[in-house]
Amino acid sequence: MNKLPPVIAIDGPSGVGKGTIGRLLAQNLNWHFLDSGALYRVLSLAAQQHDVALDNEQALEVLAAHLDVQFKTEKMGVRARVILEGVDVTDVIRTELQGTAASKVSQFLGVRNALLNRQKDFRQAPGLVAEGRDMGTVVFPDAELKLFLIASAEERAERRYRQLKEKGLNVKLADLVIEIAERDLRDQSRAVAPLKPAADSVLLDTTGLNIDEVMIRVKAEVERKLGFEVVSL
Repeated sequence: MNKLPPVIAIDGPSGVGKGTIGRLLAQNLNWHFLDSGALYRVLSLAAQQHDVALDNEQALEVLAAHLDVQFKTEKMGVRARVILEGVDVTDVIRTELQGTAASKVSQFLGVRNALLNRQKDFRQAPGLVAEGRDMGTVVFPDAELKLFLIASAEERAERRYRQLKEKGLNVKLADLVIEIAERDLRDQSRAVAPLKPAADSVLLDTTGLNIDEVMIRVKAEVERKLGFEVVSL
């Protein structure tokens, strides 16, 4: 029986740096990359474009099963480019509106089941770095390494605040703290695949750490668990 390609699962709430860490790690290893959270954001955007209500589970399930989405990684890019039906929607899906919408559609069992096999299809040789909220618990429970990143809601809000201000958007830090806390509660308390670390996850607190400092810790865990050296992180 052929052994499945290895998987590194990176889970955690929004704003902890999962996307940046996952992309950098995938590039360094020359592995495939999956931003599972983007799939739900893409689905919510596609639903709006096709006039599908965000509480219409049956219609969302059909849309999810036929979702035309691709990830394109760039060596010098901040994040992987997300292509929906041939159109680059990377920036569009990263708005707070799409984040909230994605959290809503992800609560439906039918939607999650429809996207489950799509996510598993990303598992190809030589390996996959998958980031999201249930990669290590639901999608890839047999992942060779499971990382669960956390950070305080205040710091995550400050990170998001700086990103939005750089884009020229007028936002209030206090509002972002509330929105992030509410999303955490919703994700942690949902009946289907709630946000929580797998029993064998390695917990990494990124509060007060920059990307380089987090990557040093990730490198050590990859080398410890997978048994090979990671260079030039």
